[in-house]
Amino acid sequence: MMEFWETPETIVFLQRSLREWYQGQGRQLPWRQTSDAYAIWVSEIMLQQTQVKTVIPYYHRWLKEFPDIATLAHSSLQSVLKNWEGLGYYARARNLHRAAQQLVNDYQGTFPDELAAVLSLPGIGRTTAGGILSAAFNQPISILDGNVKRVLARLVGLQTPPQKATNYLWQVSDTLLDQNHPREYNQALMDLGATLCTSKQPGCLLCPWRDCCQAFQQNLQTEIPMREPSSPIPHKQIGVAVIWNDQGNILIDRRPQEGLLGGLWEFPGGKIEENESVETCIKREIAEELGITVEVTEHLVTINHAYTHFRVTLNVYHCQYVDGDPQLLECEEIRWVKPEQLSAFPFPKANTKIIDAIVQGNSEK
Repeated sequence: MMEFWETPETIVFLQRSLREWYQGQGRQLPWRQTSDAYAIWVSEIMLQQTQVKTVIPYYHRWLKEFPDIATLAHSSLQSVLKNWEGLGYYARARNLHRAAQQLVNDYQGTFPDELAAVLSLPGIGRTTAGGILSAAFNQPISILDGNVKRVLARLVGLQTPPQKATNYLWQVSDTLLDQNHPREYNQALMDLGATLCTSKQPGCLLCPWRDCCQAFQQNLQTEIPMREPSSPIPHKQIGVAVIWNDQGNILIDRRPQEGLLGGLWEFPGGKIEENESVETCIKREIAEELGITVEVTEHLVTINHAYTHFRVTLNVYHCQYVDGDPQLLECEEIRWVKPEQLSAFPFPKANTKIIDAIVQGNSEK
């Protein structure tokens, strides 16, 4: 049995009404002013799990620093991570760097226009590939990011959480794609989710699809998309050491390339165990991570920071180096640096607040 959204009349209506809405209400975004596949690729990666208003200044700075694929490929990973600093989800930056090197080796530094080739690049899945190829080359390839899932789930009145109906939603997305205007259609669909069909208080009365939207017709737009029951978010207490030596230098270490915050620099420390004091935790972690002994002195700052699946509280203390040679036990590099040199290294966002506290403390001495 054919569903309502599969009838030719409905498909034509949805495509035409969305395109007309987009031509009048679509967002003016910098990556929409170019057909350069590299610039569009950068924007698509930055926009993964990050809001447009946050991405725009990073996008401009990135293209100024890395104007083309070859420049990015031949830059150091530390430079790449420094330019990404504060944007989060750093695996995206590492994948951009690796993919640029792959493009230089395999495609002479040119971004490919074939789906299979694009999907072979690190960090690019089906939605990102569709976004790039439709925007850069006007190819009729569908997308299914978070905004689009929400729009389509409401349109069809989906009675299950979207993550349990991914194949079905891809079928809807494929069927409704405007084959003649794929660039505009995909951009319009994303804009509809970002500006009208929002997760809270959707602007249904202004929506070009409301006459076909099953959620609107049934007054279920605040209940669809349905959500899975969520588990409590873990909260970790972390002891962090700002270790000084007699020369006024601070010890920092670089995390392994893979894993959370891979390749970034940090102030060493670790999780506070049950019934363990912050001071005991810091001494233990520094011995385990670096093989040195420190004396924990005064409290510097306490920082709360939220990641996607957990929260942390960083309990940061000044420490004095006592003895031992720092060893690469759980990190890839160790350096002693002056406080004024810290800003030259790529740190996680939470650690930049530690740097601010150090600089402020030094200026008050």
